[in-house]
Amino acid sequence: MPDHMPIGSCFLVLLSLVCCCDGTCPNMCLCISDAVSCSSTGLTKLPQFLPTFSITLDLSHNYIFYLGAGSFEKMPRLENLCLAHNQLTNMGEGVFQNASGLRFLDLSSNKLHVVEQQYFHGLWRLEELLLYNNKITQVESGMLNGLSSLKKLYLSLNQLTDFPFFTIQDNTHPFLTMLDLSSNRFSNLPWADIKALPTLVQRGLYLHNNSLLCNCAMYSMFWHWQVRNYDTLRDFADDHRCSIHGEMRASIKFLHHTQFFRNCTLEKPVSLPVTVYLSTVLVTEEDTISLDCQTSLKSTELSYTWLTPSRGYLTPASTNNSLITIFPNGTLEIQSVKVNDSGLYVCKAFDVKLGVNATRELNVTVSLPPPESFNTGYTTLLGCAVTMILILMYLYLTPCRCSSCKQPKPPSVTAYDPSSLSSVFTSSIRENKAYSDKHVAFLEPMMSPGVTEEWTQDS
Repeated sequence: MPDHMPIGSCFLVLLSLVCCCDGTCPNMCLCISDAVSCSSTGLTKLPQFLPTFSITLDLSHNYIFYLGAGSFEKMPRLENLCLAHNQLTNMGEGVFQNASGLRFLDLSSNKLHVVEQQYFHGLWRLEELLLYNNKITQVESGMLNGLSSLKKLYLSLNQLTDFPFFTIQDNTHPFLTMLDLSSNRFSNLPWADIKALPTLVQRGLYLHNNSLLCNCAMYSMFWHWQVRNYDTLRDFADDHRCSIHGEMRASIKFLHHTQFFRNCTLEKPVSLPVTVYLSTVLVTEEDTISLDCQTSLKSTELSYTWLTPSRGYLTPASTNNSLITIFPNGTLEIQSVKVNDSGLYVCKAFDVKLGVNATRELNVTVSLPPPESFNTGYTTLLGCAVTMILILMYLYLTPCRCSSCKQPKPPSVTAYDPSSLSSVFTSSIRENKAYSDKHVAFLEPMMSPGVTEEWTQDS
């Protein structure tokens, strides 16, 4: 091996060592920065080696049929995983061991039949889970355990006839705002459990394109949602059908044809969560905002909780931060707000005695402070001062260019003074007449031919 290795070779050796440690990019995949794409490459199982530094991994449109324990344990930075359009029928226990950083998981368009409770253990950071367009007939009751950060769950286009609604509560899934169960095979749902769901979940619960039976309990639930103008009903009004006496041929669009439910006794809306909408609140960064929690509940003994976009779930007991305060009347005060504090704020007031609750929503937008106005007077004064300084510099620092100015004498020979701290050596140069009347900047006087330097030093 040569004593001096070229810099390029050293770099290649170091790069190969890093690749060996972090996992090389498989030949069939494309690796760019921290993203790896192995889509549509004909894979039947996971590649043996994948870059450990990957944040995004796309394995969609392949033929992967099984995921074993610890399939992604060597990818601790993984946040986005796409396994859509594969042949998955089952997953082993501990598939996502050491991959707790996952935030987005797409398992749509596979052949899963049962969503077992151990599939997603440890994914407490997971925010979106896509399971639509499978062959799922059962969701085990513990499937959502531990998914405390879950925001959206898609289970449409499956074969579900039941779902564990009772496992979804405020303190277990405070951020869940979408639960898509459309286009399944639900007929008679547990409406009491659905009624007890958090308001945010009810607002984002999609149940259209199912085989629901027409009854008063079903109609009462949808009627209350329609009164509150939920998007799930407004956007899919024609897709909400129910069958009379279980006959699918005798199905009606019950949101349009209400005469079939004239004999149903409907509860007052106040007995269910009531949502009060408020227009957008505009505030400037670093300001203090106070968001009230005024609802239809008149009791003086109410408990309050807030769901915030950047700080999560807040209660009076959890607001130990000096910048955040929840007052006894439910008002939330935040000092020195930031731009990332923008979003939907939801306050829930709960009446313990009556067992009812109501919510208030506020859409807060925090903007940056406007730029300082252009001060014309100050700018003019500053310009004048700079101009005067330049004029003075020109008058007093510019070399004299007039012909009457006295020309400097040619340097004379100086002797070494032993009492001084430094030695100065000068040469006696005969003045060149050709340059005696010239004044050219930075031009040194030239010596005539034959002139010799004479150095003298006094002893």
